[in-house]
Amino acid sequence: MAKESMKARERKRERMVVRYAKKREELTKVLKSTDASEEVQAAKWDAMMALQKMPANSSKTRLHNRCGLTGRPRGYMRQFGLSRVTFREMALNGLIPGVKKASW
Repeated sequence: MAKESMKARERKRERMVVRYAKKREELTKVLKSTDASEEVQAAKWDAMMALQKMPANSSKTRLHNRCGLTGRPRGYMRQFGLSRVTFREMALNGLIPGVKKASW
């Protein structure tokens, strides 16, 4: 089981990503524009500086998937939002509808 501080840190990152998403999108749109005029180049420079001043944890790439129950960062199954260990325990106990142990 993951420490509560790790789970809390991840939730904080998720909130920051949502809060800064629109601003980041606008700034990256300015950076990706193909116009080569001097005014646009100056705007690109300002956008780049503004992006660098934003909190690093507001970037989507900082997020890490964690198990919804235990907070385990590895072996995450996106379809269920659980780690492989938790998924197996719940499936064997019949807690996940439509999932049963395979046998052939």
